[in-house]
Amino acid sequence: MKVVLWGTYCDEAPQKRAPFREEHLEGLRRQKEQGVLLTIGPTRDCTHVFGLYEADSLEEVDALVKQDVYWREGIWTAVEVHPWIQAL
Repeated sequence: MKVVLWGTYCDEAPQKRAPFREEHLEGLRRQKEQGVLLTIGPTRDCTHVFGLYEADSLEEVDALVKQDVYWREGIWTAVEVHPWIQAL
């Protein structure tokens, strides 16, 4: 199933995420290599995060989010995952 992720960043996210950025990116690289992560990134103003996943369940994506250092360290302040239907 395709899954869309939408969430928010903490205030001053670019500065606060700096110590955790490499760990975060390495985890995303692994997800991409495994084929579960299609794309992810922040909005230009670093207030929101958007991602697309290909996963067996919403729970799988939710678990990946909860394991991410940005979630554990409060860089991402809220995240929602929803089933997504790709029309085109």
